[in-house]
Amino acid sequence: MPTERAGYTVTMFLIDVSPSMGKLRSVEIEDNTTGEIQTVEMTNLEWALRFVLLKIQEMIYAGRKTEQCGVILFGTEETENIVADEKGGYEHVSEFIPIAQPNASTLSKLQSLTPSTEIGDPIDAIIVGIQTQDKYLGKKKSWTRKMVILTDGESPIELEDWEMTAAKISELQIYTTIVGIDFDDEEFGYEEPEKSNVKRENESFFHEFISSLQGDLGVIGTAAFALQECMRPDVKVTKSALLGSVLRLGDPDTRPEEAVELPIKMSKCTAAARPPSLKKFAKRSIEEDESTLEDTQSDTDRKDTYAQLTIETEYNVVKNRADEDENDGVESQQAEKPTEKVDSEQLIRGFKYGASYVPCPDGQFPRLSTRKGLDICGFFPEDQVRRDFAIGEVQYVWADPSSGRVQVEFSSIVKAMAERKVVAIARLVSRDEMDPKMGLLIPRQLEEVDCFLWLQMPFADDVRRYTFPPLEKLVSKKGEPITEHPFLPTEKQMDAMDKFVDAMDLMEAGEKDEEGNRTPWFDPRLSYNPAVHRIKQAVFHAATVTDLRFNPLPPPHPEITKYFEPPRKVQKRAKASLATCKEVFNIKQVPKRIAQNRKTVARHVDDDDDDLLLEGPQGNTYKTGSQSISQGLSQTQESDSKTPKKERRGTVTSDGSISSPDLRKSRLKTLQASESIIDITQSQSQSQNQSQSQSQSLGMSQTQDEVDYEFISKEEGRLLSTSNPLADLQELARSNKKINNLSEIIGALESILKEVLNSGFAARRYDELVECMQELRVLCKKQGAIDTWNHFLRNLKHEHLDSPKGSNKQFWDKLSASKESVNLIARSEAEKLGLQSNASDEEAREFL
Repeated sequence: MPTERAGYTVTMFLIDVSPSMGKLRSVEIEDNTTGEIQTVEMTNLEWALRFVLLKIQEMIYAGRKTEQCGVILFGTEETENIVADEKGGYEHVSEFIPIAQPNASTLSKLQSLTPSTEIGDPIDAIIVGIQTQDKYLGKKKSWTRKMVILTDGESPIELEDWEMTAAKISELQIYTTIVGIDFDDEEFGYEEPEKSNVKRENESFFHEFISSLQGDLGVIGTAAFALQECMRPDVKVTKSALLGSVLRLGDPDTRPEEAVELPIKMSKCTAAARPPSLKKFAKRSIEEDESTLEDTQSDTDRKDTYAQLTIETEYNVVKNRADEDENDGVESQQAEKPTEKVDSEQLIRGFKYGASYVPCPDGQFPRLSTRKGLDICGFFPEDQVRRDFAIGEVQYVWADPSSGRVQVEFSSIVKAMAERKVVAIARLVSRDEMDPKMGLLIPRQLEEVDCFLWLQMPFADDVRRYTFPPLEKLVSKKGEPITEHPFLPTEKQMDAMDKFVDAMDLMEAGEKDEEGNRTPWFDPRLSYNPAVHRIKQAVFHAATVTDLRFNPLPPPHPEITKYFEPPRKVQKRAKASLATCKEVFNIKQVPKRIAQNRKTVARHVDDDDDDLLLEGPQGNTYKTGSQSISQGLSQTQESDSKTPKKERRGTVTSDGSISSPDLRKSRLKTLQASESIIDITQSQSQSQNQSQSQSQSLGMSQTQDEVDYEFISKEEGRLLSTSNPLADLQELARSNKKINNLSEIIGALESILKEVLNSGFAARRYDELVECMQELRVLCKKQGAIDTWNHFLRNLKHEHLDSPKGSNKQFWDKLSASKESVNLIARSEAEKLGLQSNASDEEAREFL
């Protein structure tokens, strides 16, 4: 069990304010946003006070009334302490802040400190600190006593009878820490150059003083290391409060002779740590009476510009209010009528039941009758525990520490369950008449005690079950299993991924231990929550810095960010296997989407919305994707109303008109969809310039009676539209400008080819795709990208012919029929253009 309890601590800070503490030093500060290093000059006192401020901020942040501190200064002009008042002496030592719970005023007073003109003795300050702390605590023997001495060691020390002071510290068990400014520290790797003789002797004395204390009561170190450790994230393990309960096995009411009841204690094992929440503040009123503030607030509080807001709830009811709208929370227009204020005592709690309410006054609906305790319902093997079902926080279950008999009986249950490797399912009721919780009791045998871990589990209503099709099995429409498919990994791909996963193993990527063995790189015990500690660091910094522009927030501590990136040696080790994965999976960069202005040239139509049809004046026509769409649609004919429901989708007939069997709505619906859709092209008998290739790009034939249509538009941000890439390529080919993103255009066409060829209606777009490749070949020759075209064509053949997964021989046969117009650009052809090619004439002849 954890032994340290939170709070119940008094810490005395003894701060040296002698003239030597006014020595200037340069401190480097890194800007968190720009990363620039700024040099700021400050005194040794200002720099060392940062340590004290951070320690006190920890106390303020915890907010415990039992965690208190006091501040004593040595080297002050005046003398003000309890020892001098009683016995005299102990000059230039003053009690600056009495022992109390620290607050914002404590920080402000510390920041106002400046070096004095007198010299103080650290031993005198230690004696005053011991007496002040002992007088305040009195008979509180269980409280923890701490003392921190902050000095530069430049002032002379009276060494007479210092052993008695060390003995008193050991007697009272005061944890003493000496933080020296520019003290030598071998572990930190610092040694001050040109150290004065006085400081060297004092530093040697402080080491001897700390070593004379009992056990681990004394610590000494340099201020730079102390500041670094203060900013390190730290998780304090504290003792949780023990809550009494009863462990039951069997039914003590009906069969008391067979039942067991044991008094137990429960405490927290884990607790979620959350960052501090933001509070709402408002500026104080300018007209606020300052005289009133002087009577009720301190000097520091009067300077506060903002005050925290308080929440006040007021209940109002609308007179003659109509029922609410069908949508929950949307009120009718009658809700704007004048309201009547209602007292909270007149309110009645209730439940919403459909459109009405069911009142539930207090006590009218009886709660489930339950009894406080932890009832064991049964046992089952621990290997059947669903770890993904665990919810809530974990709690310890201990035997009652006041009864030896109970501890023996409780321990026997734990040992028996541990030997049989079983866990118990139990019902927990925290108080009488409270709702029960179901969970598991997991036996744990610690070094000195046996206990249970209580882990809450969900009820049946809390579990959501979802089913998904298997990822490794595909079945055809005929019910036959499919063994080769783009969605199924091959043995080569599985082997490549296994090697990549093995190369990224982190279990032996950490530092070496004492025996020379590699340790795991990730340790959950050293993984800190960035949100908690970074916000905490920001709050601490802003509370002690007067101007964030000149003293910006420093970067986070390396312990917070050390797990943000994988280790470099693991990345280097996995580089080869990653390249293999890219090759076997044929991973390529997705073409960049270029933002374009939306044009109202087309509309998307949802295939699932059968009721959404388009209506327009008869005779209006539609053009290709590179042209604009005319403004209407053909009107509905009366005979269309008799068309069966399954024929409701619109069609494009051979004469170019649009026929819709069940046009009932005259509106357009605009949807942003990324799926591929088919362009609508109207073939007009009057148009003499319309080419046959444009008709083929629609996957339509002039002899077809009718074809399904869908409204489309060029996908926003894509270089080539999925619906009509041919028109876009022709437009690029007609341009005489230099194309800088030709590789992205090729990548876009490659994605379109893969998308279309993997669809179920690829055959009707073969001609269009071949023409696209012809246009792309001409474009590559025009732009001098010979090798780019050849590389693209080789990849295409590998994906759709050579690879067993992506075999598409019909398309390749269609491509081979075009011969030279889509073939590799050989050296002889490139030389005619004054260019070079990486494909020989022989390779080009055998390629198709």
